[in-house]
Amino acid sequence: MKSIPRDSRWCATPVAAGTLRRWLTDRGSLTARLERHAGPIKVKVLFQGLRRVNQDEAFLFASSSARVLVREVLLLRGSKPLVFAHTVVAPGALRGAWRSVTALGTRPLGAALFADPRIARFPLRQKKLPLSHPLHRRAAAQLKRLPPPLWARRSIFAAGNSPILVSEVFLPAIHDL
Repeated sequence: MKSIPRDSRWCATPVAAGTLRRWLTDRGSLTARLERHAGPIKVKVLFQGLRRVNQDEAFLFASSSARVLVREVLLLRGSKPLVFAHTVVAPGALRGAWRSVTALGTRPLGAALFADPRIARFPLRQKKLPLSHPLHRRAAAQLKRLPPPLWARRSIFAAGNSPILVSEVFLPAIHDL
């Protein structure tokens, strides 16, 4: 990709404070960082299939009615959910640069992204998700109690001209690490 698509609904500059700020701004593999702090991390696939993009993801695709491949997983320490991850890929890219995404199963996407030097990562953006945000609602559905607004980060990865959008929502247990 030659230019960074505009994502005006998420902040480019860090706004969270404390230890959460480090989680939100670290440009390395989130799974690898979690493993350094928490030990082995399990990936639980919650959903993988076609769905419409969320309204604040439409900037990267043709329109807000675009159907894309969505992969949603939980990153867990034992049975404790730490992160809800949401990946969006245009269906056409699944025949090309991102064809391996559909075959990941319970393997983390980050391992594949950071192992391939041809994949470029655009800057991280962050947002405090209100309870009404679709990512907050889907992440909260995995918890026993409704959490307050949750912090999330997202970035675009590109292989050639094919982007994917990865959003990671930090769940309350992240504060225990």
